[in-house]
Amino acid sequence: MHKNTICLWFDRDAEEAARFYAATFPDSGVTAVHRAPADYPSGKAGDVLTVLFTVAGIPCLGLNGGPAFPHTEAFSFQIATDDQDETDRYWNAIVGNGGAESACGWCKDRWGVSWQITPRVLTEALAAGGEEARRAFEAMMTMRKIDVAAIEVARRG
Repeated sequence: MHKNTICLWFDRDAEEAARFYAATFPDSGVTAVHRAPADYPSGKAGDVLTVLFTVAGIPCLGLNGGPAFPHTEAFSFQIATDDQDETDRYWNAIVGNGGAESACGWCKDRWGVSWQITPRVLTEALAAGGEEARRAFEAMMTMRKIDVAAIEVARRG
């Protein structure tokens, strides 16, 4: 077991979410599914209780804890992309599978987990500072899914 693992609380769909993430992102997979040994407040003995999985190399544990704690934007996965095709692929997988668009490269999957699909060109522009960063930032602020070509134009001024 890893020393640090992200625990994501789900109502009852941890395994379904983990399998979706594993099928969507490289270096991802489901490593174990554990069933409840006895009844618990939001489930019965034999129900899936926890799921161990990785998302883009990050170890996670999905806990089917019931509806008490929904996901918020206070936690998100940030996925760095190399080009528009990769950005589109991940964005469309999340939004097109019952998710929802948000602003500035953020979206939510159908389980309420937030994702930042962030092209490296945007991260590089913001890290450059100065006018380049300002122009890229202002362009990003008008977008839902990040448009790589528009960020590149903004970087150049």
